[in-house]
Amino acid sequence: MPYEPPTHTVERSLRATTGAKVIAGVDEVGRGAWAGPVTVCAAVTGLRRPPEGLTDSKLLTVKRRTELAEVLRTWVTAYALGHASPEEIDSLGMTAALRLAAVRALEALPVRPDAVILDGKHDYLGLPWQVRTVIKGDRSCVAVAAASVIAKVQRDKMMAELGIDHADFGFADNAGYPSPVHKAALEERGPTPYHRLSWAYLDALPQWQHLKKVRSWAEGSVPEIEGQLGFDF
Repeated sequence: MPYEPPTHTVERSLRATTGAKVIAGVDEVGRGAWAGPVTVCAAVTGLRRPPEGLTDSKLLTVKRRTELAEVLRTWVTAYALGHASPEEIDSLGMTAALRLAAVRALEALPVRPDAVILDGKHDYLGLPWQVRTVIKGDRSCVAVAAASVIAKVQRDKMMAELGIDHADFGFADNAGYPSPVHKAALEERGPTPYHRLSWAYLDALPQWQHLKKVRSWAEGSVPEIEGQLGFDF
């Protein structure tokens, strides 16, 4: 399906309105997975013309995405990855875990960005970062698209490696997201050490419910359910 290539429009706007010089595009992968970390990439690209075919990682084939990530690692001005573990997700909730992973990525860049373009409509970073949220930024913004591809390829590789000792779960194919193979393995074997134990999928597994972790919510707060998909039998 044809798609419009990403541009530097948002980055140029930030430069003109805020005086920012170093601008990082930020995107995440793994938010809705049942296993594995949530991974965030921060990429700084400047205003150079992007590699041919750059777009949201979800629109690319595995082969093309892998090839493009290899190009991007040397094409970008700088990039860094941050992760939040399943244990941190269970303890903090997804929003806080995303922020933790994003801050780790941003602070690992060689130069602190003056501004951040964040994919989506929710600013999970907040102060002191100067943030511009862009819905579908991974399709429209060069730096966010680059971050999207690098993050996806890196996390997929991590999940394949984690799955070596848990072949029945098919992590190399599903990256920790729900799939028939993943669901069947969960029913039979229960969660691996890499599963998120506060996730709603455990509600459909009576034999493993004793493993579920429940966080104590602060007074007046609302439990986060974004990405916590159940079995839906």
